[in-house]
Amino acid sequence: MSDQVWPARLSPAASRYLATLEPAVQELVGDILDIASRAPLHWPQWDTSDPEGADLRAAAVGQLSLIYWINRTTEPPHLYVLTIVWAG
Repeated sequence: MSDQVWPARLSPAASRYLATLEPAVQELVGDILDIASRAPLHWPQWDTSDPEGADLRAAAVGQLSLIYWINRTTEPPHLYVLTIVWAG
């Protein structure tokens, strides 16, 4: 896991939680982040009733969800994962 190159930054809490997950789930997290980094606005807005929250997104595949913020001030936009939810 230490040689993993992530297309996003993880919050300290997300990073600690990721380290506790099984290797297959860690790989799935990397896959989801790879997809999200290519098209960060593809995933639904976390709270659609918040007009100022368009950059807070939820990427979910099966039992795994990643809540991330899109930093549009960089080119290309960078992602910052706030939390990881594994319901497995």
